Amino acid sequence: MRTLVTGGGGFLGRAGVEALLAEGHAVTSIGRTSHAELEELGARALRVDLADAAAVERAVQGHEVVFHVAALTGVWGRRRDFERANVLGTRNVLAACRAGGVRALVHTSSPAVCFDGRDHVRASNDLPRARRFLCDYARTKARAEELVLGANDESLATCALRPHLVFGPRDPHLVPRLVARARTGRLLVVGDGANEVSVTYVENAAAAHVDAARALGPGAPHAGRAYFLGQEEPVELWSWVSELLAALGLPPPRRRVPLALAYAAGGACEALWRMVPLPGEPPLTRFVARQLATSHSYDLGPARRDFGYRERVPLAEATRRLVAWIRGGGGGG
Repeated sequence: MRTLVTGGGGFLGRAGVEALLAEGHAVTSIGRTSHAELEELGARALRVDLADAAAVERAVQGHEVVFHVAALTGVWGRRRDFERANVLGTRNVLAACRAGGVRALVHTSSPAVCFDGRDHVRASNDLPRARRFLCDYARTKARAEELVLGANDESLATCALRPHLVFGPRDPHLVPRLVARARTGRLLVVGDGANEVSVTYVENAAAAHVDAARALGPGAPHAGRAYFLGQEEPVELWSWVSELLAALGLPPPRRRVPLALAYAAGGACEALWRMVPLPGEPPLTRFVARQLATSHSYDLGPARRDFGYRERVPLAEATRRLVAWIRGGGGGG
């Protein structure tokens, strides 16, 4: 396949580029910055702003399949920045696919599009998108997913994948933040500590994108649909975090805070950061408080059935690789 990956220099995007190259596909990556390391791997890397419709159209020309991985992530920031990156960028990618005769688009979405602050245990694909959102990332990703799935037709087959809590070597966000807080004694258990969550090793998430693209076409079972991704079995979040910290020689979090208190504190932090405003992200937000305290695990049956997803790297091995990376200095370790 002649493939193009938006955000190929990012955490999941690079894993996708590597997976495609390993299968012998031609790969072009586009992103806001240059990534010489991708060209060293054998990909073509272009510097393209997804908000520039003409530049995106030029880059997409000549490709058969597009993986739209790029997004502005995070729980804090200016609304217009999230709109520009996640909604306008997706519109431009879709328009470029139409203009360039692309046959299939695999979009990286997120379970955050369905997160309404309540427990979701082994949730199936028919879980609806939320109607109210606690952060602009989730809101704009929901709109992007809606655009992608609504574009599915006989000329352009589309699907969306929702990997949850992607982790692994080169993780720039999730695990390094947890470890940093643990080292300074600032990591608190929110809620009762028994919440069940799905986590996704980055290589498994990347492989799922390739699996989905390989089988995607008009009339395919997964065309026009969204799928949750994760390891075969979910984890008890705080037990998994404690095991990870123990492997790194760090103590587990011992202090607990009730969800109601954490949620109120998150709202107060948000209000303060808006009023002043203060630099960086607030130490806690309402979205993060509920994410840390509630269960959000998902049924992988539809992904297995409709496009053959399978877990390549089991959780124990994935965690071992992550620990080795951190011990080797990765993520500030």
